Amino acid sequence: MDSRRALISFLLAFIVLGSLFLVPSPVAAQCPSGGNTVVLKAPAVAKTPEGNLVGVATTFVITVAPGSGHVYLETWPLAQVDMQASARLATQIAGRVTGKNMSGYDVFIQVKADTPIIGGPSAGATMTVGIIAALEGWSVRNDVMMTGMINPDGTIGPVGGILEKASAAASAGSKLFLIPQGQRIQVVQETQNRSVGGVIQITTTSEKVDVVEYAKERWGLEVKEVADIYDAVYYFTGHRLPKPEVSPTVVIDTSFLKDDAQQDYQNTTDYYNKVLEELRNSNVDYSTYTALKQALDQAKGIIDGARRDIDSGMYYSALSRDFQARIIIRQVQWYVEVSRPEEVASLLNRVQGELNSTEAFVSNLTIRGYTMLQAVAAAEERVEEAKRSLQDAWRYYYNSDYWDSVGEAAYSYERIQTARFWAELGERFAGGEVIERESLRATARNYIDESSLIATYIESMYGDVLGNDLTSTIEEAEEYYDDGKYSAAIFTAMEARVRGEVFLDTLAIDDMTVLQEKLQEMKEAARTAIGLAQMSGIYPLIAIAYYEFAESYERGNTTEDITNAMTFYQYAKESAGVFLMNPSEKNELPANPFEPSTVSTASSSAPQSKETSTGICGPVAVVAFSLLPLVIKRRR
Repeated sequence: MDSRRALISFLLAFIVLGSLFLVPSPVAAQCPSGGNTVVLKAPAVAKTPEGNLVGVATTFVITVAPGSGHVYLETWPLAQVDMQASARLATQIAGRVTGKNMSGYDVFIQVKADTPIIGGPSAGATMTVGIIAALEGWSVRNDVMMTGMINPDGTIGPVGGILEKASAAASAGSKLFLIPQGQRIQVVQETQNRSVGGVIQITTTSEKVDVVEYAKERWGLEVKEVADIYDAVYYFTGHRLPKPEVSPTVVIDTSFLKDDAQQDYQNTTDYYNKVLEELRNSNVDYSTYTALKQALDQAKGIIDGARRDIDSGMYYSALSRDFQARIIIRQVQWYVEVSRPEEVASLLNRVQGELNSTEAFVSNLTIRGYTMLQAVAAAEERVEEAKRSLQDAWRYYYNSDYWDSVGEAAYSYERIQTARFWAELGERFAGGEVIERESLRATARNYIDESSLIATYIESMYGDVLGNDLTSTIEEAEEYYDDGKYSAAIFTAMEARVRGEVFLDTLAIDDMTVLQEKLQEMKEAARTAIGLAQMSGIYPLIAIAYYEFAESYERGNTTEDITNAMTFYQYAKESAGVFLMNPSEKNELPANPFEPSTVSTASSSAPQSKETSTGICGPVAVVAFSLLPLVIKRRR
């Protein structure tokens, strides 16, 4: 009887599995009847059983065919870190730079390696080049390899394992290896163990390696840094796609905030004087008075910095300093006012009422135009920050920690005021068609997926070096997304993405000269992004504000100052482009999807080794494709 049941179960399973391949499905991956295929090689990294990183050559077979906008990805063996989000972004960027509507195409990507690879976002740029080449019907050189993330603005983002990947490229016979701009200098750490009198001494030394010189001397491999997908496409295909140009004199100033900054400075100064007098007239004991007076002295120093910012024309920085000062002042004021637990609870309830009122105001705004959308998005993100702080305030309250409870309540209250400020600023810049919040859903999903990919990639490459910082930020973005707060989800996920990118770009680098060079590259990229937004008819309020805030950190001369400046320049760059309309979405589908691109290109006549584009889908049939910290709180 048992054998009969087993036979019946096997037959049923066979019938069900067979039906999966026989019954057509609208979303099942189908081998395209037409289209173009290109084959590229790319370096990846794998981990040995001992935990060491080694370079591995992988093959990408990329087919683009007429379809309905799906992206299919197959990896063999399975990658340790999923690559679907990176493949989806690569498809979007390919459509944007070629001017093609990708909803009329299906993209099939096969990744093949001899050993399991870490995967992740480091092949994003390679996939983008392959998709562009297939769309245009161009051949690709078979002696070129590349590593690098693809960013939403088409720039090439930083990755890890550069030296290991250079080794893999050389072993695969490549003559040219492309790496992200700014990653020429790598830092290698060597750990040595030695026994001295029975005691094990562990020493770690760091050495800077110039990848360009090292690869040339050891393997005869040419290494070039590339800034964006336009340069990468040229080196692979010999064709130059026209790169968006911005005026060399892009004007970036926050004069639109001048009146706000001056009024805010005066209000904060008056508030400081008022609370200082209240403290002097209070009946708190000596130790409490001394501690609170020191806090107010700290706030006064911050206010003085705001005055200097105003005199220098850095109005957003002044607003941010006033914001920081008021948090301290309000905590002092409220701590003096409350003397019993029930008074603290009443205070928290008052903040909750202010939060509810502001959230309703922001949520009910009708968004007109992309300039207003940026400001409203900033307001929504700040509302969510205020919620989190108020939750922490209640948690401290129930633990009888009233000082910290009042402190979190003060932060929440002041953050609520900045949310209202940004919302009202958006109303000032209202203009254009109504934009529904639901239209941001896909953008939010993409940012969350890409940020999650970067966080997982960093953990796979370097372990838990960042703790749960990125992961918790991404989880917050997921919560906002589930609640339909798409703007907050976008900017929260962006925060995680930027922190991950800055980590990869500065990994183990402590040389101030190298860091300054990277900083200037990020600054120029942010300036370009702001210029492109302005050319598109958008006044990028947030990007301009963050750019100025980065400049305020750039004045410092510590490693922390430089890292903070990098972070806010990256925020500026991402913010400038996040709401730009995708040109490919506005184009009609061509009658012949593979007609020559309307984007003019220039070809190189230099002799090249080529991988010829074909009209097949990789193998004969495709069966198993799968569809695809504290510094931040200082901003106003």
